[in-house]
Amino acid sequence: MRLSIIIPTLNEADAIVALLGDLAALRAAGHELILVDGGSTDTTQALAEPLVDRLLAAPRGRAAQMNVGAQAATGELLWFLHADSRVPAATAEALLAAAHTGVRWGRCDVRLSGRHPLLRVIERAMNLRSCLSGIATGDQGLFVTRADFTAVGGFPDIPLMEDIALSRRLRRLARPLCLRPALITSSRRWESRGILRTMVLMWRLRLAYALGADPARLARLYR
Repeated sequence: MRLSIIIPTLNEADAIVALLGDLAALRAAGHELILVDGGSTDTTQALAEPLVDRLLAAPRGRAAQMNVGAQAATGELLWFLHADSRVPAATAEALLAAAHTGVRWGRCDVRLSGRHPLLRVIERAMNLRSCLSGIATGDQGLFVTRADFTAVGGFPDIPLMEDIALSRRLRRLARPLCLRPALITSSRRWESRGILRTMVLMWRLRLAYALGADPARLARLYR
């Protein structure tokens, strides 16, 4: 099964080359790399262009950008990655193995890049919560067959919680596969804003969304 790896970007010049380097072996093996830029004003596009198969433009917003990438994809399995993620070889190998078993959708465990001991607790809680609830977040590298992604209408065009909304739709079709080999995701937001403060904010936002809060208002709080 061929992968189409879709990466939304906005001013990610500091991170994008490292991620695309991690994915170079997959690209060399015939899998598709699609970068969808939301209007970067730095050198993201220039750095990425020789390292991807498709460089697309879309209106700013992860949901819109990922939907544009999915529409252009030719692979049978879509893999959505954040630009500040890193992909160890073992994680890519585990996903390829899963792709050959008829998987419909799922996500990877996540490991936060920082060294603070509290981050280890947070990442374990994130992974456990996700697997038990069947809800994946964007930094967990959600993957889904193109057929199922199309069947549920893709990502809803909302400024935040699009990953949770898509997971809810997909969960009606099948339980997600929880891949144990982890993606590494940047802990910069956690560390710059304060680890405990960020943890409380994230849980408040998710609870508010579950209770019906407007995603646009939640996005303003998140920023």
